[in-house]
This record gives sequence, C-alpha cells and structure tokens, in this order.
Amino acid sequence: MRTLIAANWKMFKTRAEAQQTARDLVSLLQNDWPQERDVLLFAPFTALAATAEAVADSPVAVGAQDVYPAAEGAFTGEVSPGMILDCGASWVLAGHSERRHILGESPAFVGRKAAFALESGLSVMLCIGETLEEREADKLEIVLRTQLEQAVRGLSAEACLKGLAIAYEPVWAIGTGKVASEADILEAHAMVRNILGVILGSTAGSLPILYGGSVKPENASAILALDNVNGLLVGGASLRAESFSKIIRA
Repeated sequence: MRTLIAANWKMFKTRAEAQQTARDLVSLLQNDWPQERDVLLFAPFTALAATAEAVADSPVAVGAQDVYPAAEGAFTGEVSPGMILDCGASWVLAGHSERRHILGESPAFVGRKAAFALESGLSVMLCIGETLEEREADKLEIVLRTQLEQAVRGLSAEACLKGLAIAYEPVWAIGTGKVASEADILEAHAMVRNILGVILGSTAGSLPILYGGSVKPENASAILALDNVNGLLVGGASLRAESFSKIIRA
C-alpha cells in the first residue's frame, strides 16, 4: 500500500498564497520525488483552481475541505461535487472534527456527504476521532465505531477500494501541540482496522488509515513506522512548503 501524505490548509491562504506554496512544494520535491509516497493538498474553496493549476504537471493531487451531498439546488453557500471536480480537484475531506464539533455535523450527515462524493467521482478522506472527554470516559471504540458505521455501512467494496481513505485524528491533538503516544495511535488504528473489517470484510485490509494531530517533521517518521499507519494528515506544519516537504520525505 502506498503512503499518502495530505495537507489540510484549513481557512488559510489566498489564491496567490496557495499557488505559491504549491509551486514551492513541487519545486522542492521534483528532483528527488519520494518513492511510494502520494501527496495531496486540501486547499480552501477559493484557492482550489489556483492550487490545481500550480500542480498540474506534477504527481500532487488536490482536494476540497468539504462538500454538500447534492448535485445542485437551493443550498446557499454550499459546494457540490461537480463544482469541486470542475476546479481540478479529485479529493474531498468529510467529517473533519472542526466540522463535527464546531459546526455540528452529525455522523449520519457526514455519511451522506461521503457516499454522495464517492458516487460523484471524488475520492474521500473520512475523518474520525474522539474528544478528550470521550477518551477519558473510555468511549474511544464506541465513538470510532459510530462514526465509521454511519459513513461506511452501505458503501460497496468497489467504491471503498476506488476512493476511500480514513484519517484518525484525536480531537484533543489537533492544533494543540499535543501528540497521541505511539501506544494511543497503535490502539486506535487497530480498532479502526478491526471495525472496518466487520463492516467491509477483507476489503478493510486495503484501505489506507492516516494519522493526524500536531504532526511535525520531528515526529512524522516515528508515526509512519507504526502498524496500520498508512499516511499522515497534516495541518499547521503543511502551511509552509519547506516543513511539509520534510514530512513527505520522513
């Protein structure tokens, strides 16, 4: 399985800034492209087309940070899969913790987004993870199972194999500087793999599971060496091409 290293730029970067960062990243990587590594940039909606243009002649893929589960309609402020594809993007995030916990998206709604995006030709990175309160209450497995079942149950094995990745991000480690211990990551990723196995059968073994949460150049290599860690979803450390390129090569 190839390793997937993804950047989530969140609500940062104008079109010009996104384009320059993408160009700088390609320039840093082009003479020594890391083998067996796929690179993905989740840019803001306003910068999707500019980012896609900047990486058009490279192996770097581009994704949107959210999607609405409809082809068109009276959904003011929302963006459809077709609009995302039209910008040159091929991926979308679904269920990032900031959308779940700040904007109130339910597991069922996240599942609708993931399913519709896959049906529409986008690849989907499904984000899951527990809050500190849920972890301390010993609810990790319940939370992960609920989030996965609502999003994955009902999807065909073919659809999952073609375009689904899972990103485990403990909410308490996102943007806080705190990083889950190796034991925490191993436990959670093993749970995710087992839950996927119950839902999807043998297909589960072929789905990439990424870790996200205060990933930096200094800890990326150790995290990637762990069992069931098939990539990284990087926030703050992806905003600068130099630091993100170091993570890609970790």
